[in-house]
Formats: sequence, C-alpha cells, structure tokens
Amino acid sequence: MSDKVKIGISIGDINGVGLEVILKTLAESKILDYCTPIVYGHTKVASFHRKALHMSDFVFNVINKAADANPRKANMINCWEEDVKIDLGVANETGGKYALLSLQKATDDLVSGAIDALVTAPINKNNIQSEHFSFPGHTEYLQERSESNDVLMFLISESLRVGVVTGHIPVLEVPTAINREKIVKKLQLINDSLKKDFWIEKPKIAVLGLNPHASDNGLLGKEEAEIISPAIQEAFDKGIICFGPYPADGFFGNGTYKQFDAVLAMYHDQGLIPFKTIAFSTGVNYTAGLKFVRTSPDHGTGYDIAGKNVADPTSFMEAVFAAVHIVQHRREQESLLKNQLRSGGKLIETATDVKDDAN
Repeated sequence: MSDKVKIGISIGDINGVGLEVILKTLAESKILDYCTPIVYGHTKVASFHRKALHMSDFVFNVINKAADANPRKANMINCWEEDVKIDLGVANETGGKYALLSLQKATDDLVSGAIDALVTAPINKNNIQSEHFSFPGHTEYLQERSESNDVLMFLISESLRVGVVTGHIPVLEVPTAINREKIVKKLQLINDSLKKDFWIEKPKIAVLGLNPHASDNGLLGKEEAEIISPAIQEAFDKGIICFGPYPADGFFGNGTYKQFDAVLAMYHDQGLIPFKTIAFSTGVNYTAGLKFVRTSPDHGTGYDIAGKNVADPTSFMEAVFAAVHIVQHRREQESLLKNQLRSGGKLIETATDVKDDAN
C-alpha cells in the first residue's frame, strides 16, 4: 500500500481549459513522484481533449474506486455512462451539468477519506447552478459539504498570500457585510492556516482598509476607525500578530506586502487583482478552514482559448503541489502531536483523536 498523497481532481467545465491543464500537468512524470492523481470525469471526454491537444500517447488507468488507484499512473474514475457532446469555448448547460457530476463524486470521496485532497479545475459559476448546486462558487459548496463553520478564500504563492473577508458578493454589499467579528474570525483562520498548513511559527499578517487611503483619518469613510482598527486590536490581544489598516494601493505598489506572511483584504477584487498581477501564472486558490484540503488554479474556464493548446498549466500544477505539501504538513503535525502526547503518558490512537484533543 502506497503512503503517497491521493489527490482527487474534478475536471470543471468540459468546454473550457480544465482538462487541458489537467492533461498537461499529469503528462509531467515528476507529478507521480509526489502523489497519486485520481481524475473524476470520463475517458471519452478526456480522449476528446487529448486529440485536440495531440496527446494521443497519454493514457489514463481506469478504476472504479479510489482504493484501486495505481500509485505509478494517472487514474480516472468514470462519473457517468452516457456520451457527451463537447462544444469547446461555449458556455452551456452541458458544461455545467458534467462539471457538477465530477465535483459531487470527487467531494463524496474527499469527505469519506477515500482521497487525501481535492484539486478543482475551473467551473462556470452560472451554468453549474441547479437544484443540486445553488452556491456562488466552489468555496461555499465545499464549506457546506465539510460542515465547516467558517472558511477563507486564501490565494497563495511563493511571494504573496492573500485572504479576503468577503468573497463572491456584489461590491455594493461589501460595506454592510464587513464587521468586527468577521474580520477577527478571518484573521484567526489565516493565523491558524499559516501555522498548521505552512509551518510558519509566528505569522505576521497585514490588514487592508476598505476605503481609499484607508479613509484618510475618517475623511473618506468610517469603517476603518469603527470596525477594522478595533478588529485588528482584538485579534492582536488574542495573540495574532497583525497590523493595519493599510491603504491597498500603496501597500502593494511600494512592496510593503513583502514584509508580511499574509494579507487580509476586505473584498474579493481588492485582494485578487494585486495577487493575480503579481503571481498569476503560479498562484493557487486554497480554501482554509475546511476539514479537508482543497486547492485550485487561480484562473477561470478560459473559453476564449479552449482547445487551442495554449493554456498554461503552471497554476494547476502548483495547485497539485500545494495540496500535497499541505497534506504532508498536516500529517507531520499529527505525528508530532501523537509523539508529544505519548511522552506525556497519554496514547492517542487516531489522527482524529489528535485533532479533537488539540482543539
């Protein structure tokens, strides 16, 4: 039995670049040195994309369940039986239907522990909507499936990590969605993740303001003085090393972000625009706070380039490596906790028991 990390992969929208970046990633033999990949989709759909990419030599090992995965091959689980019409570059109901079937089966195995982590290829947040999926995106769906109280959209790269207080909501709703309690919770999630998932002993976190120039001492808004600053102080009093609020433009423009282990932005675009500008090809979207590990590339379906063999797989490959490293860090931490508890005269039999004792 292999102790390599089993990485489940959902294929995303079949009309987009998801399968292209998946195939290009798994074609790199070094991937198999680090993990056992299991793709949730269908061999016929994969074959269509293989032909479009002129990758006829690439072959999946077809299995019925994750337990049968070959650790030296790229594995595929067929999630449906019928033939599917693929329209590359087209956003349609078919793309959403099969993206959801892939995601549901992969998440089932993730929740049950059949796989160690999930890497999700991009979905179209509109055409995936159905009676079985009424969420703004992957993050919210996986939060419900994991029964997690709170999660954090955490964009990570070698040079920058950015979390957001509010995620997929209209900009008009951002000011009323921000409050002191929510900011403190997000700071706690970042702090915990940096320690647990990235092994940073004393994380240093920057917090951005909401308004231009972080309100210019109240001239341009009251949120900084009434909500954000008190939240930073409360989190600091709880042992979280955090500072701010910083004006977002200058903070990224002059490189101040390099002095911190992570940044908490107030809303989606405030954090993701600078992140994608700085780390687009290597950036990874990680959902912190879940009971399991999930990552994804930081790009979308790429309908405009689907089937043209020009999609860059770097971000997807980085998402796979990030998932592997986070699982390994968690395993090592659980092992250390076991050893510490044993040395204290208490034997913990399972990793679940360790987690419960540590909380």
